[in-house]
Order: sequence, then structure tokens, then C-alpha cells
Amino acid sequence: MPYTAGRHFLQIPGPSNVPDRILRAIDHPTIDHRGPDFAQLGHDVLNGMRRVFKTKGAVMIYPASGTGAWEAALVNTLSPGDKVLMYETGQFATLWKNLATRLGLQPEFIGGDWRRGIDATQIEAKLNDDKAHAIKAVCVVHNETSTGVTSKIAEVRKAIDRAQHPALLLVDTVSGLGAIDYRHDEWGVDVTVAGSQKGLMLPPGLSFNAVSEKALAASKNAKLPRSYWSWDEMIGPNKTGYFPYTPATNLLYGLREAVAMLEEEGLDNVFKRHDRHAEATRRAVQTWGLDILCQNETEHSSIVTAVLMPTGHSEVAFRKVVLDNFNMSLGSGLGKIADKVFRIGHIGDFNDLTLMGTLAGVEMGLKLAKVPYKKGGVEAAMESLTENLIKSNS
Repeated sequence: MPYTAGRHFLQIPGPSNVPDRILRAIDHPTIDHRGPDFAQLGHDVLNGMRRVFKTKGAVMIYPASGTGAWEAALVNTLSPGDKVLMYETGQFATLWKNLATRLGLQPEFIGGDWRRGIDATQIEAKLNDDKAHAIKAVCVVHNETSTGVTSKIAEVRKAIDRAQHPALLLVDTVSGLGAIDYRHDEWGVDVTVAGSQKGLMLPPGLSFNAVSEKALAASKNAKLPRSYWSWDEMIGPNKTGYFPYTPATNLLYGLREAVAMLEEEGLDNVFKRHDRHAEATRRAVQTWGLDILCQNETEHSSIVTAVLMPTGHSEVAFRKVVLDNFNMSLGSGLGKIADKVFRIGHIGDFNDLTLMGTLAGVEMGLKLAKVPYKKGGVEAAMESLTENLIKSNS
């Protein structure tokens, strides 16, 4: 293969670009995970992740992808045949539902059109109808990466409370954590699921459960089989900074550095940066005359913008043009929207100039692929960024 100059632009919505600081931290001699030096690392990452989740409760760290953390959330809290209420916001909500089915649970899936977030009133209605409290958990996705839609988790908690229903609240924020605001304790979440390869800026390979006291109590009576995923196995060793089996030591070095970077910038500043880049991206898309998949402006994701292709044009072909000509990867359409949507990731270690390079690649790609568009999207994004800078500096 011929050499391609410059760094590859990985502008998918995860795995995100891994900063050099984190790569250098991972590039560390592996130490004895039973030795005294490891305990400090264990305490550092467990306490650091509590701060990122905004919880005082337990956090479990698994050597796994986000899918593993989905399974851990379900098997630790539920029993065979339990009914779970889930909401169809996109591909990842659908995959979580499929996993629940394979585990022997009974998901009730509230249908969605993949263009909007969770309607909490529908959840409240379902729970009000459940007089016998057969529904044991409500499982929802915070930031649906496949569609660019962010749902309001605090509204889901209010709906459960208004219904006075005892169901647990389980939330997937695999793509949201460390990039957009998330408040495990304040929002009354019982189990939060997350992964390392998105806002936390690490390679894939770590996943997380943040767990409430109510969820821990439920785990005492849960009957689904669990061993590797068992919270009980984790909690004891974690108290002293250790893990019940061999952890992903070098990824934990990277995680400690990631938490340090997030806190040096300040989590609120991280969230504002993602908001700013998302707004500039939407300005560009709108100027191009293309449609954003998310139809509710209050639900636009700040980590990914999903863009509908004009009728008769393939996102697969378009993304190939961009990759071949500019060495840039854009996100593909998934599930129901395969070959209909491309996704622009603006997540993680990402700044204004990275965004401008990304949008320039998209605009040039639209022309080369002969996709109908209007010029000026990059200029509109620059204007948006400049306006924000003027406001923040005044």
C-alpha cells in the first residue's frame, strides 16, 4: 500500500481519537496486579470514575466493551422471565433489547422512529398500567450514537416517580460519559452503563457500571446466572484497590490519565466544548441544504451529528470517496438507516481546527461524490465558532 501523508482523521462517533498523553500513559511496563503498587492505581481509577459519573456509589470496571457492561447491568439485577421496559431510540437501544431477550428476559419495546428521543410520558403510561409491578426495570439509552439523539434521563426518572413504580432505572451512556452532562446520583439512575472508547478518549477495552444502593439490594435476589460480571466478586477486592481477576492494567493507566485530562479542562468546560462543536456542525449541515436525522432541536447530540443522504445517493459510496481522497473516516448508517445516513463524530480529544478540517473534508467529498449540496457550510461553521469565541472572551 502506498504511504498516505498526515494523520488519519478518525471522525466516527467512537472509538474516538486517543490523545498522545493517554497513549504515553498506556505505554508503561505492566506491573503485578496483586502487588502494592497496583492498589494506588486501582484506587485512583475507581475514585476518578465516581467523579466522572457524579456518584458517591460503587463503580465497577470490566475488561470488556460496552456490550459487556450492558450484560452486567441486567444479570446483576434481574431474574429469568422478568419484564423490562425499553425504548426504541435507535440501533443501540435495539441491540440492548436483543441481548435482554437472549438472557431470558421479556422486553417490552416502546417503538420509536429513530429521529426523536425518549417520550417520558409513554414510559409513565406503561408503568401506570402495570398495577402488579411486573416490570422490574426501565432500560434506556442516554445518547443514541446511531441517530445523533440525546434523551432527557432526568425526565425518565420523574416519570417513574410520578407513577410511583419500583422499577429500576438502567441507562446506557456509553457514548455520552465524559463528553456531555451526566449525573448518576442526581438523576436517580440505578445502573449506568459506559465504555472507554468514546468521551473517555481511550481505546476500546474497558466498560463500567455505576451502581446505586437500590440496585445493589436488587442484586442480592437476582437469579440470572453471573460469574465474570458479578458485582459481589468486584466489590470486595475494589475496596483495597484490587480486582477479582486480571484487569486490563495498561488501559487503567490510560484511564487514570484520561480522568486527569478531563478534570484539568473541567468537566463543564468539556461539555461546553462539545456543545460548541456540535452547533457549528449543524450550521454547516443546514447550509449545505442537507437534513439532520434528529428532528427535535432540544435533543441534538453534542457528540455526533447524523446527516440524511439525499434520495438516490448512497452514504456508503460517499464515505468511500471521503476516505479515499482525504484519509478521513465518517460514521456509517446502522440498522434501519444503513446506507441512508452518514455520521460526523465530534467527540473526545477534538478542537476547533480539527472540526474545520473534518467539515472541509465533508464538503469537498460532497462535491467529488456528486451529492447535491449548497456551498458555504464550512464558512458557516467558522462563523459559529468565531461567534462563540467572541461571546466567551467578552
